[in-house]
Parts: sequence; structure tokens; C-alpha cells
Amino acid sequence: MFDLTGHIAFVSGAGQSVGEGIAKVLGRQGAAVIVNDLHGDRAEKVAASILEEGNRAVAAAFDVTDHDATLRGIRAAEAELGGPVDIVVNNAGVAEGRIIKPFRELSPEDWRAPIDLNIFGAMNCIKVVLDGMCDAGWGRIVQISSGSARTGQNINQTMYATGKSGIEGFIRHLAAETGQWGVTANIVALGHQKNLEDKMSADMIDAILKTIPIGRLGDPIEVGAFCAYLASDEAGGITGQTLDFNGGSQTR
Repeated sequence: MFDLTGHIAFVSGAGQSVGEGIAKVLGRQGAAVIVNDLHGDRAEKVAASILEEGNRAVAAAFDVTDHDATLRGIRAAEAELGGPVDIVVNNAGVAEGRIIKPFRELSPEDWRAPIDLNIFGAMNCIKVVLDGMCDAGWGRIVQISSGSARTGQNINQTMYATGKSGIEGFIRHLAAETGQWGVTANIVALGHQKNLEDKMSADMIDAILKTIPIGRLGDPIEVGAFCAYLASDEAGGITGQTLDFNGGSQTR
């Protein structure tokens, strides 16, 4: 069940944290994985770890906000793996150098990076492989998002949330357009993940944990397992959905 043997998966932002967990699980389920990251050393490290487990992977370092670089990078990786991408997980979402301030303190120049990455970066990755999926009659698109897309929060994340809201809308329309060709597109809206432990104090983490019914932060391997399900044949009846993966911490 949830066997991905024979498929080629592309995971953006897969050089660490949640993206790394997704890439590793897809590899364990049989997919050949294109490990994308902006930083080549991170992509190489994760690809090497997948290979060490006896699974197939290649590193692909490029900026997904650059359409030409995305096209070249994916085509080169496809050639190395011997086939077309038919699973995309758009995980990259935290722009480097982002400015965390209230909106009233941001300049128009500050708006661009989160929007470019979360909307145009995801669209670039999808655009490069979508025709191949539709022609083959099978494809899986999983968009990693956040509860911030649908829940107002006073945490200085307006532009990140705007990017996530925008790409969620795009995915819902894409799902309606492509379902007739056997291509599904779904959104996984994450809650707080373990990578917060590297960014926040113990007291801040404790405060967050009190808001999560399961009492712990999200695990990248668990997120990977959910993505593996959505990428499988067994999930062929699910498309256009936003699926919360947050330990019960957010309601709508």
C-alpha cells in the first residue's frame, strides 16, 4: 500500500527540516527523489542519505523562483533518473532574508520575496512538469502550506500568509482543471513543526505546546508519510482539498 515504485518525485526546499523528511519518506516508499534546495550542500547531504538507505535520489540545487533555472534543473535531474517527474511536493516556503515586521513597517520592496517563493516558485515547479503528467494520465501535486493562510495571527507574518493564501487558491483551481487527466492537487496546511526548537527559547516552545492538543510539535517524517499517501494511487479520489496537519491546534 502507498507504493511509489516507478515514480519520480520532485521536492522543493528538501535540504532540511520538513522537506528532508518528505524526501526521505518518498524514497523509502519507492520513488526516485529529486532533492531540491537553494543550497547545494544541503541538497547533496539529503540525497546522499537517501542513497545510503538503498533508494534513488539526485540533488538539484536551484532557485525555484527562477523559471528558467527550474526548467533546466528539473530536466537535468529527469535525464539522470531516466524519466519524467510525476509527483511534485512544493515545500519551499520560507524566503531567505525575509523581514519579520508588522505590515505597516514593511516597504513594497519587502513584500516580494515571500510572494515570489510561495506563489511563483510553486507555480514554476508545477508548470515545468504538468504537461507530462496530463499526457501520461497520472500525476500528484502536493502543496505544503500553513494554518497562517486562513487564520489571522498577530505574529508579523502578513506577507508569508499572503503567499500561502494565494497558492492555496491556485491549487484549488488547478485541481478542477486537471482532474480529468488523472492529476490530483492537494494542500497540506502545517501547524508548528520541530524546526521551531532551533529558533525559539524553551519558554516560547512551552507556550506553543499548551495550544496543541497532542502536546508536541510536528515531526517531518509524519508529514512525509502524509505526503506519500497523497502521492499514491490510493489517494486518487482526493483532490482540491486543504488538509490540516497541526496536532489539532487550529480550527476554522
